[in-house]
Amino acid sequence: MKYIIETLLLGLIIYFAHHFISGVVVINFQTAIIATVCIALANMTIGAVLRLVTFPINFFTLGSVSFLISVLMVLLVSYFLPGFKVAFLAAVKLALILSIVKTVFSLLYPKS
Repeated sequence: MKYIIETLLLGLIIYFAHHFISGVVVINFQTAIIATVCIALANMTIGAVLRLVTFPINFFTLGSVSFLISVLMVLLVSYFLPGFKVAFLAAVKLALILSIVKTVFSLLYPKS
């Protein structure tokens, strides 16, 4: 149930991001939910491999590379998903907002 609520919350964040962040285009809420699921899948698969490969660099940059990988996953989903387009600086802002919301959500609802 926690993952469904988190997905809906992040979908809402992405859907409303196109009103507040220039460079983010989302055509409807359904596309925002699909984008959320695709970003999560990209982070779990491609992102995990990239984080493993870049671990030494990530260690010395104190996690900056991990954030850059999250931005690249947003851009990757934006490239392949019709109805969801994000510019680079908008992807940086969106990835930052999504990571803050996910962190707060995980603090409020820890794993049981």
